[in-house]
Amino acid sequence: MPTRPLESTLLHELILLGAERRGDALALTHGGEHLSYADLAAATRSFANGLLDLGVQRGERVAIYLEKRFEAVIASFGAPAAGGVFVPLNPLLKPEQVGFILRDCGVRVLVTSPERYALLTETLGDCPELRHVVLTAAAADAKPVAGQAMHDWRALLQASGRTGHRVIDTDMTAILYTSGSTGKPKGVVLSHRNMVAGGKSVASYLGNHEQDSLLAALPLSFDAGFSQLTTAFHAGARVVLLNYLLPRDVLRALERERITGLTAVPPLYIQLTQSEWPASIDSHLRYFANTGGRMPRETLAALRGRVPSAKPFLMYGLTEAFRSTYLPPEEVDRRPDSIGKAIPNAEILVLREDGTPCRPDEPGELVHRGALVGMGYWNDAEKTAERYKVLIPGDGRPGALQQPEYAVFSGDTVRMDAEGYLYFIGRRDEMMKTSGYRVSPTEVEEVLYATKLVGECVAFGVEHATLGQAIQVIATPPAGNEEIDLSALVAQCKQRMPAYMVPADIAVRPGPLPRNPNGKIDRKLLSTEWMEQDRS
Repeated sequence: MPTRPLESTLLHELILLGAERRGDALALTHGGEHLSYADLAAATRSFANGLLDLGVQRGERVAIYLEKRFEAVIASFGAPAAGGVFVPLNPLLKPEQVGFILRDCGVRVLVTSPERYALLTETLGDCPELRHVVLTAAAADAKPVAGQAMHDWRALLQASGRTGHRVIDTDMTAILYTSGSTGKPKGVVLSHRNMVAGGKSVASYLGNHEQDSLLAALPLSFDAGFSQLTTAFHAGARVVLLNYLLPRDVLRALERERITGLTAVPPLYIQLTQSEWPASIDSHLRYFANTGGRMPRETLAALRGRVPSAKPFLMYGLTEAFRSTYLPPEEVDRRPDSIGKAIPNAEILVLREDGTPCRPDEPGELVHRGALVGMGYWNDAEKTAERYKVLIPGDGRPGALQQPEYAVFSGDTVRMDAEGYLYFIGRRDEMMKTSGYRVSPTEVEEVLYATKLVGECVAFGVEHATLGQAIQVIATPPAGNEEIDLSALVAQCKQRMPAYMVPADIAVRPGPLPRNPNGKIDRKLLSTEWMEQDRS
């Protein structure tokens, strides 16, 4: 009988050890229902047994296309418990985007609801490696696609006990998809070590403990969203799963569940500050944390006015390293524009293009080294080589060491002051950050071209008071037309894109659009001209 480690080293052990320590304590709440650590551990084991009964092999991918609910959490930890790899899909994704991810990483098992399955039937026919679909509820009218078996969730959890495939902490456990500057989303591969070390690190500086109740308002497909689970389970705390429609739903949950910790993106915080807060929230909210972009100063001040007893934690992270920096609450008044210092068990370097360290206040690239550095991009050696690079001697490692050490080169420009505090300057690539989501300009453009309602188009982000950045599009009419049917184009965008990706504005101009020396549409020139016009 293998001995259980005193601390978690594998992702699912966060739940299993929690059950051994305080099995009766609540682990999850969703609506009016609750799961204890013992119940969650049992369901996690049962799901793992079900996957093994289906013949899932070590390292095979299990996709989860669900809103936040018990089954999403159980599958996310149960797949690693079987030796598999979980792939959480943002529930806002459209069928075409889901299909791309399923094909890209060769998903073997898909877990979804009957309602979502009905939207995917045409897409799933183009996923040759998909063999099993698990539905969270019975659906008499659901017909399996040829070559794919359909299973009921409850029946799957009745499988007999089996021993999972052996894995260690450096084996992969998750693939989180994030938009890339080349258009299609990239699958960031994370190990058990990455996710467990991240949960322990974040829990340590947030001071999470057994009496905490954390609100999971962010999608579990986000690194920061899933981190609510890993930090809470490491500490033995409770997570409240919330699928909200309006900001007031978040406030009601904060009050009703006596939430002690909230992590959200700036656009949500901006909306929350425009609402009335129940006075009782300040009596139990211990902290609020920011991720996904810089918190506007006025928003931060408004939040502190609403809940003066809560400590603000301003954070910076990237999926490729799960979490990188945080600003201690006691420093917020002195340096509100700082993204802080490295989180525990990580080091942040600021390097020049030649790899040498920058002087204090000299702009350079933020580079993350340590246990949270991911394993690379799924099946993409070129992109992995661009972002995950070997550190050279002098970058924080002795020259006598022979084994190479890989670090994440973020592509973000920052500066570090003489006291070691970091300040974000800008992004080196052309990614847009809107409503807390990273959106690729070319991903937007590809959808616009697919409508056949534009000739040429370019997308870029412009500063926006509530969204962080709004998506601006400049487009030309299709060949043979003098105008663009804007109403039809916007309708097509809403049909084909998640809401956060729909352009805020589409400006029409005659073609052709200007090119750079390489013959590509000059996005930089067009965005610069737009900014200057907007300021004039």
